[in-house]
Amino acid sequence: MSAPPVKQGGAAPRHKHVPSSREDRRRARRSRWYQRDVRWSPYGFVAPFFLFFGAFSLFPLLYTGWASLHKVSLTAPTDMEWAGLHNFTRLFEDDFFWNALRNTFSIGIISTVPQLLIALGLAHLLNYKLRGATFYRVAMLAPYATSVAAATLVFVVLFGRDYGMINWFLGFVGFDPVNWHEGMTSHFAISAIVIWRWTGYNTLIYLAAMQAVPKDLYESAALDGASRWQQFVHVTIPALRPTILFTVVVSTIGATQLFGEPLLFNPGGGANGGPAHQYQTLGLYLYEQGWVNLHLGRASAIAWMMFLILVLIALVNWLISRGMQKRELGRKTARRRS
Repeated sequence: MSAPPVKQGGAAPRHKHVPSSREDRRRARRSRWYQRDVRWSPYGFVAPFFLFFGAFSLFPLLYTGWASLHKVSLTAPTDMEWAGLHNFTRLFEDDFFWNALRNTFSIGIISTVPQLLIALGLAHLLNYKLRGATFYRVAMLAPYATSVAAATLVFVVLFGRDYGMINWFLGFVGFDPVNWHEGMTSHFAISAIVIWRWTGYNTLIYLAAMQAVPKDLYESAALDGASRWQQFVHVTIPALRPTILFTVVVSTIGATQLFGEPLLFNPGGGANGGPAHQYQTLGLYLYEQGWVNLHLGRASAIAWMMFLILVLIALVNWLISRGMQKRELGRKTARRRS
């Protein structure tokens, strides 16, 4: 039989392409690789974080927890003698531990409260349109970027007993010179270093939060006759409550781990915090026990006590934030009903 004639001007018949078995296998492999890539690539991206976290955070935490239950020296960390909770019970009977705990909280309060108040005021000023605002914002981070060693050494010179600029100024206005390495005065001197280094950092955090506050709230308050101070109290502060709580917790954690400033502030060197341990913090006491006295078990117990204190601070933060959320939800519900 002859093939049917093709009509003139008509389209040629389309032939369906039948893929070969090799192309089918290739497409199947590509599909499997694509599925594997979609499934496992996210784990590959986050794997470096968990590797570093396990090596430099989780393992040291577990090792110090195990070492805190043993009597072990830093010179022979593998020779452990079981001690149970002796290292912890010994801390509760150690006057130097309680002294370091008191110093830590004293310096922490003296440095944290003025630091956050100053940062809040500076952020409020920078929130308005100023000439050279970018310069001021960059300048705020200069102390934070400065080495803690360089900053502390400069403040050691400023707070020098005989030739320090602070005592020179006190003498100029009629006050007697102060020995800034004795008693509570040393706490104020060390707190000044902490305030100088971290105020700018917290200022930028507050500034970022302030710029996220809707401008309509300030305009409505201004139309109601509220002054700038009233706007700051009744608009800015309520909007910054979560941020303020965050900075309080972070600053408290930093104060609990304070180490570099009191270590370098000691003119005689060492981790004793002065001849009378007048400004020895928990970080210095841990360093003294572990790296000076070579009692690795005791140092590990101190580290875990500091960890438990930080956990307690985090728990208090969670309770406060939860209470704030409940109150805010109650206010919104009351407004909707009214």
